[in-house]
Amino acid sequence: MQRTYLPWLGAGLALASTAGLAIQGGSRAASLFSSRPLDQSRFAVLAQPVGRSDWKLLVLEQIRPEPRCWQERPDGLIDPALNRFDFSGICSRYIDSNGYSLRVGETDLGGSHRLRLKQAGNSVALVAFTPSDTTELLVGQGALRQRDRDGFVLIQLEPGWQLQRRAFGSQTLSHVYLANDTPLAQLLARANQGAGSPQPRALPAPAIALNPPPPAAAGGPVALQVVPFRP
Repeated sequence: MQRTYLPWLGAGLALASTAGLAIQGGSRAASLFSSRPLDQSRFAVLAQPVGRSDWKLLVLEQIRPEPRCWQERPDGLIDPALNRFDFSGICSRYIDSNGYSLRVGETDLGGSHRLRLKQAGNSVALVAFTPSDTTELLVGQGALRQRDRDGFVLIQLEPGWQLQRRAFGSQTLSHVYLANDTPLAQLLARANQGAGSPQPRALPAPAIALNPPPPAAAGGPVALQVVPFRP
């Protein structure tokens, strides 16, 4: 995945650290980074099967309309098609906490909260949690039709959750947030009212657009009007 961090950003972060603005979550992180909205149709949040029972979170971004970075298989699972071609400049992938993190309200929670995937029956849930609290926040979930090491599960974000881009001043960075504008205290209160772990709900099969428009002329903006998946 190509990064858009500029060389001067490292120096800026070093200065911020000496000023007592190290990224530790809470208001300090909120004062350092902001976020920008994204076209949700350009992204796919996926659960990748690992071993016999584990899962790994993967976020893919379609930068240019063709070739397709992912495709829906006839069985409803997702084929990560970018593995079959040089996707530089076409796709971006975010595979760990260096590429994505949690943002709630105006606060970065990457330093305090973790994201994990957990399977319950025929559903895979994406939850956020902190080791100091047993309360889990349901971020998204996907229908598990069958387990296949080459087939990924599409995770549909819950209402209120969306992908956003991290920003530093006027510069937009490559890091993406799984974000919710609701204050953390309210989200925790709602989760606690649920009395336990989030319960999966029935999910519709995703749809995929097969005829994207051609890319814009060189040097101009790329028109990404295709909706790869629409819940």
